[in-house]
Amino acid sequence: MEFIGKGRPARRTYGFEEIALVPASGTIDPEDVDLSWEVAGRTFALPVIAAAMDSVVDVRLAIALSKLGGMAVLNLEGIQTRYERPDEVLDRLAEAAPERVVSVMQEAYREPIKDDLVGRRVEEIRKGGGVPVVSTTPGAAPRLGPLAAEAGAELLLVQSTVITEHHRSERGRTVSLRDLTASTRLPVMAGNCVSYEAALGLFEAGVAAVFVGVGPGAACTSRKVLGVGVPQATAIADVAAARAEHLRRTGRRVPIVADGGITVGGEIAKAIACGADAVMLGSLFARAEEAPGRGFHWGMATPHAALPRGTRIAVRTTGTLRDILHGPARVDDGSQNLMEALRTAMGMCGARTLGEMQQAEVIIAPALVTEGKGMQIVQRVGQGR
Repeated sequence: MEFIGKGRPARRTYGFEEIALVPASGTIDPEDVDLSWEVAGRTFALPVIAAAMDSVVDVRLAIALSKLGGMAVLNLEGIQTRYERPDEVLDRLAEAAPERVVSVMQEAYREPIKDDLVGRRVEEIRKGGGVPVVSTTPGAAPRLGPLAAEAGAELLLVQSTVITEHHRSERGRTVSLRDLTASTRLPVMAGNCVSYEAALGLFEAGVAAVFVGVGPGAACTSRKVLGVGVPQATAIADVAAARAEHLRRTGRRVPIVADGGITVGGEIAKAIACGADAVMLGSLFARAEEAPGRGFHWGMATPHAALPRGTRIAVRTTGTLRDILHGPARVDDGSQNLMEALRTAMGMCGARTLGEMQQAEVIIAPALVTEGKGMQIVQRVGQGR
């Protein structure tokens, strides 16, 4: 235990840039690696999930990513369920001047959610050959979850900046995930959390998966605005420890999803080595030609009426979903051909499966990304990168 001042202890925690994976004594051909994972009895070929953000997922992208073997989560409280013709609104959000972005978004998100559009979007994904996975905030889940289930949704993600098994309020509002999982027809995944105790409560509530991460996303400003969060490597490892304890007690293993803070393929490998079964990606998928953000990316807290906790960032459109997942890479920054990067890392670590990758040796190595890279750093600074 370290101290930030006399008598004030503080635990040292770690992000992805401060750790590294150690190659194993025996390696495996990357082509022999199995990247599949399972949640609520459904198997996905790739351990990647497109984030429930309006700049990332619409019907088109959900179908395309499903066909490539991944999962995409449609936000039922976003633009897609507020407007009959969402493309017109997305054009307006992308064209807004930087100084007016928040006010334009706040205006756009004042439009109420339409119940009929909730069902229609789910049906469109299903009829297009995609796997309909949807998300809501805890307060909206009792209303929107049944509508999505009736239309054919297969999984429900109940997500907020920080989630616990039971939220209490002196104003009479309470949300119990235990009650929600028991009463909802859909398997309920829950996020986000970053601590052992909170995760253990979610596992015990019967959720189908737990999402880990508070504020690490590229477009999220929660850590700056609220001062709350835990670096991802430590957060994932702590939640994985809670999963192991829950498995010991019940015999039930619940998947973990690392949500946010991943910018390159190597960080996907690190997230899995820390204990994740899959990763949720926002800014990386916002760069896809199929993404609805028009080269921009923003978080769902950006248009908050009272306390915006996000910003619109320019990510540029760099390639198709297939380029980003399977290459060939057309950029050298690690943001494309993510699955080949993961396969190669797993092969080096001697891991045939994601479960075996979770046993890879992890070391604290803050110099990993800078050691011997002086020329690269100088060139990138000179290029304004």
